[in-house]
Amino acid sequence: MKLVRFGPKGSEKPGLVDADGRIRDLSQHVPDINGETLAPDSLARLKALDPASLPLAPAGVRLGAPVSRPWSFLAIGLNYADHAKEAGLEVPSEPVIFNKLGNTVSGPLDDVIYPKNSNRLDWEIELAFVIGKRARYVEQKDAMDYVAGYTICNDVSERRFQMKRNGQWFKGKAAETLGPLGPWLVTPDEISDPSNLKMSLKVNGETKQQGSTATMIFSIPYLVSYITEFCVLEPGDVVTTGTPPGVGSVMKPPQYLVAGDVMELEIEGLGLQRQTVVPFTG
Repeated sequence: MKLVRFGPKGSEKPGLVDADGRIRDLSQHVPDINGETLAPDSLARLKALDPASLPLAPAGVRLGAPVSRPWSFLAIGLNYADHAKEAGLEVPSEPVIFNKLGNTVSGPLDDVIYPKNSNRLDWEIELAFVIGKRARYVEQKDAMDYVAGYTICNDVSERRFQMKRNGQWFKGKAAETLGPLGPWLVTPDEISDPSNLKMSLKVNGETKQQGSTATMIFSIPYLVSYITEFCVLEPGDVVTTGTPPGVGSVMKPPQYLVAGDVMELEIEGLGLQRQTVVPFTG
């Protein structure tokens, strides 16, 4: 099942994608795609619906992020062996965790706003997973029971803020619109092996990142277990799991985004994103 949220910013409705790729309106069944909707029993009820019985969304309607603002939006750094190698960094012995913010979340086709005083904006295609039930001290063997689905995240990053402003990664990760999600939230029954998905990112039509989740260092079950050793994950929370090689900051010379650039992201089975970088206007 592919879940979506559609409509104007701040007024999105819940929906699902039918077998013909059309968006069907779920608002008579659930108020939103949020933690409550993503509970296992709720997802089972939605899966049992006949999509043909649901109203069609308007053609060409805007897609929002496929989950409403999460309580927590966590990210894993240096989680791909080939990315760590290209950056000249050691593979971490434990996951690197940092925060993004709920208000970084934007739709898969929404503009990315160039942060004020920024000059090193970079791209990062990532596989993200969304939590479906409250997770605390989860064992690895049980971890996948807590995952409601998968989506694409563009972990847009301001590298000067991240690396040169006293070592706080959060500073380069938390500006508005730096966390596009979507287009869909795909339930695990449609993704047989999240550890072997092809992924790619283009800037202005040129491929920059091309890789696979197969080079991920710490698996999703491991991450669920590890994170919940330190904090509780609530239904609807998002964890984005790291990026493969090809980020601009490690290229020689480095390449960074400028206003007008267009990013296109794709992960096997999870759809496509496309964002245009626009200047900050206050």
